[in-house]
Amino acid sequence: MSDVNQEALRAFVRGRVQGVGFRAFVVWRARELSLQGFTRNLSDGTTVEVVAEGPRTALDALLAYLRQGPPLSRVTTIEERWGKASGGYDGFNSR
Repeated sequence: MSDVNQEALRAFVRGRVQGVGFRAFVVWRARELSLQGFTRNLSDGTTVEVVAEGPRTALDALLAYLRQGPPLSRVTTIEERWGKASGGYDGFNSR
């Protein structure tokens, strides 16, 4: 991913986002958008971390999906951090 148009998004999604299929939802949407990266639950029990790389338009679309979440989730806040893509991911997976 050496393309200069690639960006990176690290998002911390908080609320009822663990145990409701949120990570599977993120993987599905990120793959649909051809993004690279991963998602994982954090140990606090209320946060899912999402690290995604790709074109800004696709990352913005993923962010909109994160705000919505799957049906059983309830997103209260999202902390966003933006940067340059590292190109260090192969596909998009759940950890």
